[in-house]
Amino acid sequence: MSTAGIHAGWSDTDCHRSMTPPIYATSAYSHPDHASLRDLFARRSEGFAYSRSGNPTTRVLEERIAALEGGIDAVAVASGQAATTIALCALAAPGGHVVASSRLYGGTTELLDDTLADFGVTATIVDPWDLEAWEAAFTENTRAALVESIANPGAQLVDLDALSEIAHRFDVPVVVDSTLASPALYRPGDHGADVVVHSATKYLCGHGTTLAGLIVDTGRFDPRRCPERWERLTTPNRRFGVTFADEYAQGRSGLLAFARAKYVTDFGTTLPAASAQQILVGIETLDLRVRKISADAAALAGRLHADPAVAAVHHPSIPGRPDAQIAARDFPHGTSGVFAIDLDGGEEAAAAFCDALSLWSIAVNIGDARSLVCHPATTTHCHLSDAQREACGVGAGTVRLSVGLEDLDDLWADLSRGLQAARTVQEAAAVGAA
Repeated sequence: MSTAGIHAGWSDTDCHRSMTPPIYATSAYSHPDHASLRDLFARRSEGFAYSRSGNPTTRVLEERIAALEGGIDAVAVASGQAATTIALCALAAPGGHVVASSRLYGGTTELLDDTLADFGVTATIVDPWDLEAWEAAFTENTRAALVESIANPGAQLVDLDALSEIAHRFDVPVVVDSTLASPALYRPGDHGADVVVHSATKYLCGHGTTLAGLIVDTGRFDPRRCPERWERLTTPNRRFGVTFADEYAQGRSGLLAFARAKYVTDFGTTLPAASAQQILVGIETLDLRVRKISADAAALAGRLHADPAVAAVHHPSIPGRPDAQIAARDFPHGTSGVFAIDLDGGEEAAAAFCDALSLWSIAVNIGDARSLVCHPATTTHCHLSDAQREACGVGAGTVRLSVGLEDLDDLWADLSRGLQAARTVQEAAAVGAA
């Protein structure tokens, strides 16, 4: 993992022998003759024509994440939300059905509930720990199953092997948002996933500087097994004049070729070359960062669990968690730095907790080198219904924490100040109730 994070996708064999991938800051690429550019647009050759659909710096990032995830190819886009949108559009639009975990980031739930519905895509939301309900949700029209490897914000883990086995019995590809795990902690393709998406803004970047998203084809999905189900891939495409599924015969991803040609190009979700270079730099230290962050998060979760001001701690290391066995089996290096706590006293206690912090920043990002907190019910999940928030495990007193790289004891000292502020609110409420 550490070696691939530094070397995959690049060697110092360009004309200047640059050790790091250069930023190709160009909108277009010249060609030696008319035939060269014509063949590129006709998809008879590979290369670059215009950076909206591909860039050499971005291509290094795509090859690197494909190597880290053990996939056959990847596509880089402008954000994690774009990655999820394009992956689901390529599989399920128009008019398909998606079976999705109830433990999803709020923006993903909104995407399914609102924008993808505009494309005729329907979704059934299911508790991923209820395998019987998961199996019952699939229909003849189901085109994708969507889960998070580590749920945001409650850090719930799924038995992806079991979920994938069920989905594949219905010939449905499994899409896994593995943003919180990153390939340093977990590779979904090793557990049955067909497609992996990342908000590279988070741990892959690691320093809160850059928006980016990635889609990886693990090589498990082949639309030729059910050609009538994937007609957009298995029949000649009217617009592009090719059959995208033919890419699989050459060991390439027909799904991602289709996604890039149609959705990345038409939606204009292009990742700038400078952003790709920032993610590449972040990936070089990914393995080291997430292991320290995961260890510190588990230590902080244990201390928080012991504090009477905290009603609940949502971290896989906490005794009684139903996913403890999954953590031990599938996540030997930890479960990232993102988890949640519940405070009695609702939003007032959560606000007092957050406002008393000085080292932890109040922000809606995660996976930064800096430690961050936010109140999901009024931020990341604020547009969801009460029922949707309850399904996600988000209550009025829920606070999301994203552990950074600061000293562990410094972080705990700051959290202790927040807990004291929350206790003051809780005690005042108890006096008022009496």
